[in-house]
Amino acid sequence: MSDRIFGAVCVLLSIFYIWVATGIDLPFLADPVGPRAFPYIIGAMLLVGGAYPIIRPDDEPHWPNLRAWMEILFAVAIMVAYAMVLRDLGFVASTAIASALLSWRLGATPIRAALAGIGIAVGIYVCFHLILGLSLARGPWGF
Repeated sequence: MSDRIFGAVCVLLSIFYIWVATGIDLPFLADPVGPRAFPYIIGAMLLVGGAYPIIRPDDEPHWPNLRAWMEILFAVAIMVAYAMVLRDLGFVASTAIASALLSWRLGATPIRAALAGIGIAVGIYVCFHLILGLSLARGPWGF
């Protein structure tokens, strides 16, 4: 029963997400794909992922214990904080910090987590900004 409730929540969330994405303004001279494509893809994936447990629920679902719930809430808090500071700190700095914290909570030592955060941030910056030419949030350092 809990699987179906979770699936229904995901389906409702995906419908809301897709509906909000329809409100994205399209520029006059946009590429053929447009800015709505990525949110539509994410919404469709969430819709399919939410429909699966409704159709085929687990007979005996195992829910996480309190410690695991705290880890999940910590990860959600990191992502919310990331979204809040992205514009002020810029993409590279905020992504490095968020990636380092998440890596640390996934079991990396603090030094390895910091190196992973820097590597992830720089790698994504190179791929998306330098290679693909996409605009990313600039921080006080200009990147």
